[in-house]
Amino acid sequence: MTDFTERAAPGVRGLQPYQPGKPIEELERELGITNAVKLASNENPLGPSPLAVEAGRKAMTDVGLYPDGNGFRLKQKLAERIGVAMERITLGNGSSDILEFVVRAFVQPGDTVLFSEHAFAIYPILAMTVSAKPVSVPAREWGHDLAAMAAAITPETKVVFVANPNNPTGTWLRGDELEAFIAKMPAETVVVVDEAYFEYGRRLESDYPDAVAWVEKYPNLVVSRTFSKCHGLAGLRVGYGISHPGVADLLNRVRPPFNVNSVALAAAEAALDDDAHLSRTLEVNAEGMKQLAAGFDTLGLSYIGSVGNFISVNVGREAGPVYEALLREGVIVRPIAGYGMPDHLRITIGAAEQNERVLTALNTVLGR
Repeated sequence: MTDFTERAAPGVRGLQPYQPGKPIEELERELGITNAVKLASNENPLGPSPLAVEAGRKAMTDVGLYPDGNGFRLKQKLAERIGVAMERITLGNGSSDILEFVVRAFVQPGDTVLFSEHAFAIYPILAMTVSAKPVSVPAREWGHDLAAMAAAITPETKVVFVANPNNPTGTWLRGDELEAFIAKMPAETVVVVDEAYFEYGRRLESDYPDAVAWVEKYPNLVVSRTFSKCHGLAGLRVGYGISHPGVADLLNRVRPPFNVNSVALAAAEAALDDDAHLSRTLEVNAEGMKQLAAGFDTLGLSYIGSVGNFISVNVGREAGPVYEALLREGVIVRPIAGYGMPDHLRITIGAAEQNERVLTALNTVLGR
């Protein structure tokens, strides 16, 4: 039998597939239970804006046609809302598309891609797919150690990923320290500030920065954002990057044709008009964060302060068996041993009743 592994690119051979959160349907089918709660994938418990849903429905009537490959209307609205020129915007099938475009455009075999310990698993995966070397810099208090990251830069470092806030830890960087780090980077090194949870950070922490404000000052800066989180469009996969026009031009050269579908484009455009839905989303998240933190305090569990729509809690023992026991209680969370955090579970902030369900299940499983 042919061993296709030997035929794969060198970097791909060592990869393991990304493991998403367990679907509700799968758990209920496996265990024969109903009314399971999924708080594993950082989804919006309110779902999408009604305006986005309606726009998506209308767009379905034209799905026999290819979408606007340039996404003109969505880019125009984003440009107006964010205050940047349209030529700085690159659209992606989720913000992970933007991260991939950066690596494909700027990284060659033998180069290095730098990121923090406990950071998003996609960063090393992207490096390895182009046979580059992923370099993980040890974290400081669960977050980015920017001084250590700056010291780790070499002439081979072509891309640096900084997640603000970071997933799965929820830690964040202040504007002064983050901009100082970007300013230190060599001009030939592209710095990607991953702001997938930007809106949550702005709501939860007054000192949380807006990295888009720096893209004109630093031509090697790319900022990525998404509609999957606060806008509740995870199933449609829409993201975008903001960068120097020259960088955006290169990203668009590696971007596949029609990478964002018609329904996603229409829904994302409409979502930007629903300020009330966004405000309610951020309020539910802030309330839920307090609810879970108070519950962890009652259970005597330590946790990492977060400005995302999730929180990572130390269960005081190996988290894998706790995760499995929670599944039997009909509660899906996220084990993060693969991120070097074997005693932690990452829990998405849900609606109040979902959060209470998780806390009750934790109390049962941990015997508190």
